[in-house]
Amino acid sequence: MARPTVSTAHTIWNGTLFEGSGQTSLETSGVATFDVNWGKRAESGQGTTNPEELLAASLATCYTMALSNALAQDGHDPATIDTRAGVTFVPGEGVTQINLTVTGEVPGLDAAGFKEKAEWAKDNCPISMALRAVPKTLTIG
Repeated sequence: MARPTVSTAHTIWNGTLFEGSGQTSLETSGVATFDVNWGKRAESGQGTTNPEELLAASLATCYTMALSNALAQDGHDPATIDTRAGVTFVPGEGVTQINLTVTGEVPGLDAAGFKEKAEWAKDNCPISMALRAVPKTLTIG
């Protein structure tokens, strides 16, 4: 049986939701600390991040890894996979939609075979499974 791993992040917030701000740090890796505030959550912008952008990064990474593995297990080692995840946030409602767009170079695999594996990964990567309550679309681009 595989040994479980725990990944951690840490956020410090100062002030109220609308006037306050904070920082989120990726503790496990120690590779980044991000500024966060409500204005950048409710209105996309440069300079700070938000939970939905971090969620999109997490899903894009997990999805791409799952797709790569599924392709390889089927005998089609991918040369490249390029995934973009878009997470829609509506204030007062929450996360309402996730859109994945993927392209790939997979020698010896036709478009139908790539689409089948891409759909499988959308539904079965661990982060996607954790987000089952959120509707997801997939575009093969």
